[in-house]
Amino acid sequence: MARRTRDEALETRHAILDAAELAFQENGVSRTSLAEIAKRAGVTRGAIYWHFENKAALFDAMIQRVFDPLERMLQDLRTHEDDNPVVALRSIAAYYLERVATDPQYVRVLEIAWHKCEYVGEMAVIRDNHLECGNRYLDLNETGFRLAQQRGYLRTDVDPRQAAVGFIALVDGLVVNWTLDGSQFPLGDYGPRCLDAYLEGLKAR
Repeated sequence: MARRTRDEALETRHAILDAAELAFQENGVSRTSLAEIAKRAGVTRGAIYWHFENKAALFDAMIQRVFDPLERMLQDLRTHEDDNPVVALRSIAAYYLERVATDPQYVRVLEIAWHKCEYVGEMAVIRDNHLECGNRYLDLNETGFRLAQQRGYLRTDVDPRQAAVGFIALVDGLVVNWTLDGSQFPLGDYGPRCLDAYLEGLKAR
């Protein structure tokens, strides 16, 4: 019975997050009420408050549901001592680009975060959370490049942090431009090639 209750609670949580995604995309975050999300999810407002403190917490959980797996992959880089971290960084970035290119949920969440939310009032704390997450993501990428350099896979004249900044800028730039106008280029095809071109220039010879 306890397991069933936990499963039902998790199912309700995901239903709320799914409903929030659709409502935020259609109306924007500021113009979407928790009552509307509850109606879409088929739950009460009390059920939303049982899972999330407020709309900001709900929004943050929606973002984390998509991006937490990527962060866990990056954190695993340190556990593979004999591997080339650059290969792992490339695989993670390629996975992200492929998900954006093929999974409507990724595009929906990114569009909401970039274009459908004003980070003021109760949402201001979310901006701080996202900045913290971005810094953590940069640090994890830097760690990967630094490990690669220590293991002889990265040129010795390359600064690992600069390499990480450039790599993230490349990935983010591809995603931003493609989500604005997907007819510009095929992300699933161009993305991995762009990653390879960038990383090839950093390789130890």
